[in-house]
Amino acid sequence: MAVRLSDGEDLTPEAAINITPFIDVMLVLLIIFMVAAPLSTVDVPLDLPVASGQPQPRPPEPVVLSLSAEKGLMLGRDPVSATDLPARLAEATQGDLATRIFVSADKSVPYGEMMGLLNQLRAGGYLKIGLVGLEEAAP
Repeated sequence: MAVRLSDGEDLTPEAAINITPFIDVMLVLLIIFMVAAPLSTVDVPLDLPVASGQPQPRPPEPVVLSLSAEKGLMLGRDPVSATDLPARLAEATQGDLATRIFVSADKSVPYGEMMGLLNQLRAGGYLKIGLVGLEEAAP
């Protein structure tokens, strides 16, 4: 039993999507992002100085702790393990915690490994730590 409402009127749904409002919304979002993107980046003009200090006089018997690329520790020229490090440092400094420890590391050593070594020195009570690097070439 079918009912016809009117002659000539078709009740089939329209399959086309009206995308005009969608395009308007996308253009507004594009403009918002184009305006907001330059504001979100911080560009502070800085003229950073070159780190070139005067070389300090070398102590008569420096305590040098080296961290190699293979993450091996060397105290002077002798290899040392991380577990033996506190005892070996106490022996090298005669128990004086005010002795400056010079730390050198290979360029390829990860930053986290270097910070771990510095934290281990600080935990052992050695607060005077010097970082060893190459001198800057004269211009």
